[in-house]
Amino acid sequence: MLEVGEAVDGTALRRWVDLGLRALAERRDEINSLNVFPVPDGDTGTNLLVTLRSAAAELDTGAADAEDVATVVGALARGAFHGARGNSGVILAQMLRGLADALDGAVVVDGAALGRAWRHAADLVTRALSCPAEGTIVSVLHAAADGAHAAGSGSLVTVATAAADAAAEALQRTTAQLDVLAEAGVVDAGGLGLLLLLDAFVETVSGRRPDRAPIATSRPGAPARRGGHNGHGPRHGGDQDFEVMYFVEGSDTARMDTLRTRLDALGDSVAVVGDGAGSWSVHVHCCDAGAAVEAGLEAGRLHQVTVTCFALEAQQRIGVGPVASGAGSRSVLAVVAGDGTAELFEAEGAAIVRADDPITRRHLLDAIRRLGSRDVMVLPNGALPAQELVAVGAAARDHRREVMFLPCSSMVQGLASLAVHDPGRDAADDAFAMSEAAAATRWGSLRIANERALTWVGTCEPGHSLGLSGHDVVVIEHDLVTAGASLLDKVLAAGGELVTMLVGFDAPDGLAERLTRHVNDRHPEVEVLVYHGGQRSDLLQLGVE
Repeated sequence: MLEVGEAVDGTALRRWVDLGLRALAERRDEINSLNVFPVPDGDTGTNLLVTLRSAAAELDTGAADAEDVATVVGALARGAFHGARGNSGVILAQMLRGLADALDGAVVVDGAALGRAWRHAADLVTRALSCPAEGTIVSVLHAAADGAHAAGSGSLVTVATAAADAAAEALQRTTAQLDVLAEAGVVDAGGLGLLLLLDAFVETVSGRRPDRAPIATSRPGAPARRGGHNGHGPRHGGDQDFEVMYFVEGSDTARMDTLRTRLDALGDSVAVVGDGAGSWSVHVHCCDAGAAVEAGLEAGRLHQVTVTCFALEAQQRIGVGPVASGAGSRSVLAVVAGDGTAELFEAEGAAIVRADDPITRRHLLDAIRRLGSRDVMVLPNGALPAQELVAVGAAARDHRREVMFLPCSSMVQGLASLAVHDPGRDAADDAFAMSEAAAATRWGSLRIANERALTWVGTCEPGHSLGLSGHDVVVIEHDLVTAGASLLDKVLAAGGELVTMLVGFDAPDGLAERLTRHVNDRHPEVEVLVYHGGQRSDLLQLGVE
């Protein structure tokens, strides 16, 4: 690798992403606690982390062997675009798109190129937003770009440090720039997340993370404002009921401009960002979610439509999670294995019980009782047989608690089920919708045989690569990648739009990347998401929706 003080290549940028993920994970709760604008929904840290994880996953699959800057940043931009969550996630995705555009064709990046890239990223983000406000992540990004520009053609360390220092100063100013932040006595949550990424870049190129003064998280005598419009200036997301997000295909710039105008009339926090390849991601806060979706349908083909009700989301934060409690609350408890998988379920609001080693009925029963919720929906994810779950349910139910076990036989089915969870629905209706989502997810896994056995497709020997559809062996091969490709073809034979892969702890390097290329070549209409689950039970677990 190059001397990072002069320039960095793609390998160094991977290090930047790793450091950024670590920083966001460590301070996610702090960032969430600062989140009072544009909507006090307490999820900015989570949204930034989920979006950057999606970017990193695309880097692992779409640019696994790349060492040049352009390929690496391009993969990050694609992954963030498709996995962006929330207003802050959309802005992060567009920022990475701006860096990718500015660094197109670059093998390495030096100080001058970095300064130009930050300027282009800031401008592109501003153009994507209908009404960018002062005192937000956008202000912090522009300050970073100004700081990099002021450093001129200095060394890479000089430019990176100048950008981060300028962002830190701008972040402290956000408290005075927005009334809602001033009332709460906090800085902008998204701006803090961006500063963490800028500081991670400084650490990448210099070997040392900047030593920052404590960030303002509260002000004595100024209780945090937790909702509503501040009564000054234009309306913001606190007046809206829903967050609507979707992707648009088969459109053009003129139709997307028209869509932006219509969304501006319907609500605020409007962001329309493109991936540079004919797709657009749309975000809006509004009171009429149906009208926002209908406007999108007139602009092109929609997919991955997501509607979040802010009021119900607030209830979910109270009622779902490892510390959920209180009569009337509802919790989702998931049995999971692997650090990465645990983070995925926790990011979606579920409480978890770890099953890295086999769990017993007592483990699960204790976890249910610790939640203290009136309604507990359990995603067993295949960790215990049905008769064991019946026994746990009988022991856990009483006059204070109702427990429902959903038919999830794998963690990928559990993720699909959790994705449609709606705490605002009647509990029975919610359980039905979640069960349907699980049932609609076909799943399989890859393992290595450890003994001679008779299967439906013949006899396997120790060391053979096995592909399972559900609990049944359907593929026996000498080569693991061949087994995985055959398994994918079998489970996709009945159709599918999305393949989710959970990579196990002992999976060989490059397995998910090679299987992703197989899907792209043989099933180009199917989208692939790869997560490093870290489970030890399967080398790879996959789900098809």
